[in-house]
Amino acid sequence: MVRLLQFTLTLAYLFWTCGALAAQSGNDSPWWQKGVVYQIYPRSFQDTNGDGIGDLNGITARLDYLADLGIDAIWISPFYPSPMKDFGYDIANFTDIDSRFGDLADFDLMISEIHKRGLKLIMDFVPNHTSDQHPWFMQSRASKNNPKRDWYIWRSGRTPSAPPNNWRSVFGGSAWQLDPETGEYYYHAFLKEQPDLNWHHPDVRSAMLDAMKFWLSRGVDGFRVDAVNEIAEDLALKDEPKNPAWNPSRRDNDRLIHIYTGDQKATHGVIRAMRKTLDSFSGERVLITESYRPFDKLVEYYGTTTEPEAHMPFNFHLIGAEWKPAVIAKLIKDYESSLPKGAWPDWVEGNHDNHRLASRIEPAQTRVAAMLLLTLRGTPTIYNGDELGLKDVVVPPEAVQDPVEVLDPGKGFGRDPSRAPMIWDQSDGAGFSKAKPWLPIEPQFKTLNVAMQAKDPKSILSLYKALLKLRRNSPELSLGSIQVIEASKNLLAYRRKLGGKSLLVVLNFSARPATFKFRANTSQTMVKILSTGLDQTDQPNQVVPNKFRLMPHEGVIFGDLAQ
Repeated sequence: MVRLLQFTLTLAYLFWTCGALAAQSGNDSPWWQKGVVYQIYPRSFQDTNGDGIGDLNGITARLDYLADLGIDAIWISPFYPSPMKDFGYDIANFTDIDSRFGDLADFDLMISEIHKRGLKLIMDFVPNHTSDQHPWFMQSRASKNNPKRDWYIWRSGRTPSAPPNNWRSVFGGSAWQLDPETGEYYYHAFLKEQPDLNWHHPDVRSAMLDAMKFWLSRGVDGFRVDAVNEIAEDLALKDEPKNPAWNPSRRDNDRLIHIYTGDQKATHGVIRAMRKTLDSFSGERVLITESYRPFDKLVEYYGTTTEPEAHMPFNFHLIGAEWKPAVIAKLIKDYESSLPKGAWPDWVEGNHDNHRLASRIEPAQTRVAAMLLLTLRGTPTIYNGDELGLKDVVVPPEAVQDPVEVLDPGKGFGRDPSRAPMIWDQSDGAGFSKAKPWLPIEPQFKTLNVAMQAKDPKSILSLYKALLKLRRNSPELSLGSIQVIEASKNLLAYRRKLGGKSLLVVLNFSARPATFKFRANTSQTMVKILSTGLDQTDQPNQVVPNKFRLMPHEGVIFGDLAQ
């Protein structure tokens, strides 16, 4: 069998080999390496009780859709009891369910039904802070002598009218809030209603790990851990240096360089403790961490062979990347070369904190993006609605919910547009709710909804299903090595290989046709397997010519004829 390695530099191809060939068979690999994660923002997925807000029973009701889509694990954003100042990320109880979403019986039913379908459940875990309505904080602020006072970070002001230092909140303004009753300030990396926990305190660590055990005992298959780089702070409270690159168009938080509030050594001790907690339970549990960090900082959250931390620190670099073949190729190279030995990669193109994929890149490129995400080496995460090609929804000022937009308006940082409800059918409320939804519905819901796209064999939803099916049936896609073959102005091409099998992915980033050239007789052994256009006119196992012409915004997967 002629191998793709016969491509040569005479065609100006750029070669590098990334990652190690998996030594074990696909059946020996943990589910989180082989699988695909699907993120659900629960407020916006499916409402069943008529209050305009999604709930756990709504997720249960839509599990057949997810199983049919072909994903392997569901990650659900927070559904803990909360005043909802930050829509669930301000938690008032780490071991219960907010009544808006249901109760523990609903949770138990949901996880049972998830597992019946062979799927896994990943919960959000928010360790950095609590709500100011959490009983822990209410005790902490009661007096300076309260036993839980040091569960949070309290300090006297630098002067009677000035906070302890210059630290800034992620959401803007000072990260310190004066408590008039005790005359001290408490630290909050996010909203003032989200006081930071003091993870240096052993009782805090014990209580939070017990919360993880509560959910693991109920069958949860893993956690996505929120904002890990913010968990620990330098307790000397030194002022952070000013950022000379800051300007008013950037986030207020970017005024400073965060050398004392981010990526502290103590944070890694916390993540190691979480990993040990998961490892103490039977089965393959997964720990995923969230931090928007450069690769050199990101990979530190894998830990070491002797002191492991996250199984997968989330890799968000595709979200902010310029959408060009050379840029994406360099990301692949840099990421793979930064990974510690044996570390498993992952890729994310969208989530609840960023603008929709179809609003960040040309909408016609969303098909190419789908093929990219689901054919790169590493575990992919799909954000609910991206499989429909949804864009950001315009949220008028009077309907704004997100505190980011409220506190720093008009700069485009608000997250409401990407959190709009899922659109299921053509009925009023798009099948999401019979009540007024908490955020506006996508205006084109009558044509973009799940029911309509499911009937269209060429819809982007059908493409996602085809890609997920191919990935499931092709170990070289889920577990194989990656080798970039070409990164030109318009084309990105890479090979996925495992053992004696390989696939070639070619993506056209251009609005014009582009030609991919095979060398010598290589094309005589190659067949077209799947196109982003889902073209039904091709004959099965059709051998490709020496030059293959891709249509505008088209991606194609080729396989070896001998396979």
